[in-house]
Amino acid sequence: METAEFIEILRQDGELLADAAEAAGWDAPVPPCPDWRVRDLVAHLGGVHRWATGFVAGATQPARLVVDAPPDEALASWYRDGHRQLLDRLTAAPADLECWAFLPAPSPLEFWARRQAHETAIHRFDAEAALGKGHSPYRTDFALDGIDELLTGFLAGSRSRLRCQTPRVLRIQAADGPSGPVDWWLRLSQDPPRVERTDGAPPVGIGTPDCAFSGPATALYLALWNRGPYDGIEVTGDGSLAELLRDNSSVT
Repeated sequence: METAEFIEILRQDGELLADAAEAAGWDAPVPPCPDWRVRDLVAHLGGVHRWATGFVAGATQPARLVVDAPPDEALASWYRDGHRQLLDRLTAAPADLECWAFLPAPSPLEFWARRQAHETAIHRFDAEAALGKGHSPYRTDFALDGIDELLTGFLAGSRSRLRCQTPRVLRIQAADGPSGPVDWWLRLSQDPPRVERTDGAPPVGIGTPDCAFSGPATALYLALWNRGPYDGIEVTGDGSLAELLRDNSSVT
């Protein structure tokens, strides 16, 4: 996906989130995040957008996320203003932007556009869950990208909790890729997972996986990001590895 596509999805989902949050009400519970009310969700994401904007503006050192949200009566306009500032900064930033980023990416600009698009898309699901009228659809290519970011970025990092004593192999397959199934192969060990993405045959040296997940991209995207059940996802092989994935891969 292109940077401009991430920015447009960030725009759309940020607006959908604000609309759903206002319709649900600030005191409404957020089912995917049991400790939160809608005001907490909006305050969190408003803070994240401002935090990210600082880096897109050129900050080269990591900074602590600070959430300083206003009272309820000003919360919607505060959130929308922060969202707009982030969009403006991303749109105006040069392709060769230099700033801090925390996952591998072709460029810092692409990293921040992608990361904020998925951050906002997942929390848009939360706001719509609070409203209780179902969630707006995700583009399949965007869902595939969100799976990829989680598996090759977050779960392959040094802080990953997805580890096991004996080397094993997990396969996660999105059945509805643009040209057929898309597979991610996770080699598990006592170290962070080694993750490879393929379109078809397994990587060299891997045969039958010990456990496999297969389903539509959107279902996998939401489930792996801890925003939906594993309904519609077929799980085969060692059930203990399925539990290991569920317990140690989700992001809140």
